[in-house]
Amino acid sequence: MNTKLLISPQELTSVLAAKPLQTVIIDTRSPEDYAISHIPQALNIRDFFTYLLENSSPTGLQKLQAHFTEILTQVGISGVESLIVYEDSFNRGYGQSCRAAFLLKYLGCADVSILHGGYQAWLQAGLPTTNAVPLRQSSRFQLSPNAEMMVTTTEMLAAIDNPEIIKLDVRDRDEWLGLSSSPYGADFCPRKGRIPNAVWLEWHRLMSSSADIATFRSKAEILEICQSVGITSHSTVYIYCFKGSRAANTLIALELAGIQARNYFGSWNEWSRDFSLPIDSKLI
Repeated sequence: MNTKLLISPQELTSVLAAKPLQTVIIDTRSPEDYAISHIPQALNIRDFFTYLLENSSPTGLQKLQAHFTEILTQVGISGVESLIVYEDSFNRGYGQSCRAAFLLKYLGCADVSILHGGYQAWLQAGLPTTNAVPLRQSSRFQLSPNAEMMVTTTEMLAAIDNPEIIKLDVRDRDEWLGLSSSPYGADFCPRKGRIPNAVWLEWHRLMSSSADIATFRSKAEILEICQSVGITSHSTVYIYCFKGSRAANTLIALELAGIQARNYFGSWNEWSRDFSLPIDSKLI
């Protein structure tokens, strides 16, 4: 990691003062929320949360790369900038800023941080906001994908019966129990259930909420919670959720605790739609 995973509102103000032309802030919230108010000079890129990977085949990943290369080029991001991403609140946005950070790093951006506590932490600190939309010139984005960051469906299938690889399901309780297929509705996907031999650790557990601001727990707390499901600092972990967002949030938490993990970005949205793939569908 070439930069801090998390940055506080106060640290962000210092970064902006020190290198304003080399820093780009990305707001992952809805365009409607962004239009009301946002951090000054922030760009709104909602696609970091809404884009669904078609599949994790080479073709599907190439489509993802092309999609975001076009967007980043249009908004003037080349990939060498210091990028700061934020959402409204960690416990209400399904990990969207972490998903954005994950995608930016996967695409080749080396200097990416997440605003710890999100926009609500910025507001709580009494820092300025605006509804003005910044203007930036286009700048060709330099794509350099890091394939090692993503687990493909082929890799996840091969890991099912491998006890050395922990298949970590971090979805909400109803999804894990097989009562719902997604956060978008019980029947959004054609099948409900779990990837066989997965263990469950609901993503919310790795965060704490103080004064209504959700933040990641301490390293010691994260390690203790992970150990309760058999994960240690020596484990190999493949994380999945519905579309790689809550998984990205969990990935950050594990990285803070020194645990190596990879994101199965296609997650349940991809796995459940391929009827050749096995699932554990019995109600728990």
